[in-house]
Amino acid sequence: MNDASHDGSGTAAAPILRSREWFGDGGKNGFIARHHLRAMGLGGQNFQGRPVIGICNTYSELTPCNAHLRLMADAVRRGVLQAGGLPLEFPAMSLGEPFLRPTSMLYRNLAAMEIEEQIRANPLDAVVLLTGCDKTTPAALMGAASADIPAIVLTGGPMLNGKFRGRDVGSGTDIWRMTEDLRAGRISQEEFEEFESCLNRSPGHCMTMGTASTMACLTETLGMMLPGGSGLPAVDARRGVLAEATGARAVELAGSALTPSAIMTREAFENAVRVNAAIGGSTNAVLHLLAIAGRVGVDLRLEDFDRRDIPLLVDLMPSGRYLMEEFAYAGGLPALIDRIRDLLVPGTLTVTGDSLLGNCAGSPVYDDEVIRPRERPVQPAGTGTAVLHGNLAPRGAVIKQSAADPALLRHTGPALVFDTVEDYLAVADDPDLDVTADTVLVVRGAGPKGYPGMPEVGNLPLPKRLLDQGIGDMVRISDARMSGTAFGAAVLHVAPESAAGGPLALVATGDRIRLDVPGRRLDMLVDDAELERRRATWNAPASLADRGWTRLYVEHVNQADQGADLDFLVGKSDSSPGRRAF
Repeated sequence: MNDASHDGSGTAAAPILRSREWFGDGGKNGFIARHHLRAMGLGGQNFQGRPVIGICNTYSELTPCNAHLRLMADAVRRGVLQAGGLPLEFPAMSLGEPFLRPTSMLYRNLAAMEIEEQIRANPLDAVVLLTGCDKTTPAALMGAASADIPAIVLTGGPMLNGKFRGRDVGSGTDIWRMTEDLRAGRISQEEFEEFESCLNRSPGHCMTMGTASTMACLTETLGMMLPGGSGLPAVDARRGVLAEATGARAVELAGSALTPSAIMTREAFENAVRVNAAIGGSTNAVLHLLAIAGRVGVDLRLEDFDRRDIPLLVDLMPSGRYLMEEFAYAGGLPALIDRIRDLLVPGTLTVTGDSLLGNCAGSPVYDDEVIRPRERPVQPAGTGTAVLHGNLAPRGAVIKQSAADPALLRHTGPALVFDTVEDYLAVADDPDLDVTADTVLVVRGAGPKGYPGMPEVGNLPLPKRLLDQGIGDMVRISDARMSGTAFGAAVLHVAPESAAGGPLALVATGDRIRLDVPGRRLDMLVDDAELERRRATWNAPASLADRGWTRLYVEHVNQADQGADLDFLVGKSDSSPGRRAF
């Protein structure tokens, strides 16, 4: 490893441990810290300079995807003890997509704040971050970046493939397909319920290349997870072995200079953006990477995500055919990294102490259908996440080209506008809804401030009238997000959002809207004078946030093009525990 500090004599110097500020004092302060650990049955040998390793666990039965993290924590604990450290586990707010309302994204920044403060305020020399369902991973990275003591992530891993009537089915992606089939009468309610019983066959997060899998891959790319950690299934015994190794590595990191800010550099984020294009990653990664970069003072911008030089090489749903099990067995992220090493920035450090490319050198690809060779990509370069600008999105919007009908990437049509997603859903099944295949569905009031929290509703269900005609996609525009498992010609993250007075607030039903993805444009074909007349009569909607966290969030959340973090949390911090008064 190349992360050891030296005292100038050529030998490695003993690391300086934060925990000594608590446990190394011979007086009253040290007594108070130590004797409470004795109450848990810990003997004095635990206070003799052993690195204290926090195990930050987002386990919760309210987050089914993370329910197995109790077992992962036990394996991490073994690794810490075997390496001579003292493991202390603590809980963190768990953000599960299945249950949290109005949206788990509303609470990402709250979880990040909690993790940051727990790390900073406690006697920890390094921390292992156990995450899974998608917002827990960026929240942990954001909090750890702000606290900036040595940290290492272990995600819980994807579920096993779903199995339905002899074929593999994927979480999220096949839910959207089967739901539309149910609405269109192509399957029965009984078949739908049978599918429900077959989809989730094990613990773990979504096994498609949704946001959870994307953020796991990007965490590994950023250098914050051990090699191969992003792809192994949740129930694979090798994940337990990896958990032990993660705990042991955390002990080695304690007191070192390999902190999140040293690892997550501008170059590391550039690699993450490039890998996101190669894996067909979630559009949510744009928000999360922008927010994480902001915490370490890296100037990452929305435009950086529009990579026209990276082909889609990983053939996974929703952009392809396979699931995370196949990706892992094909060689996983290390194999992909080695295959595109000439497209990546060399020399970026990781938690191993070696570089990303060094970690992955020589990693073989075992299945060229899942991880494609460059000469036979799933889709050619320039077909990943596109960043759009225009008079409808002055600060940008995004669309996942690889998951959309290519015929809709250049489209002009009349707008059908709804002020809330609930207004649209109330009429989506109306057979008399005035909608055609050319219509552009516009839903506003779903951005960070407007909903609040920016929910995953941007992949609006198609009007039943169109489903009955056999139409499978249409242009949809909103200031919302969509699940990384979703698909369709959905323009997302329109900024500024409508609740903040963005042009989306001025669109009227019947306005012509032009989407030109190859030209990276999104415009409403309305003259400037008319837009000014509309703006003069526009009034901001009343806020739905009158107390507590939601009020704080709405008052301080940044727009989507800035990562939707809180404005007062952006920027570098440090690990000082602050003064303690007795």
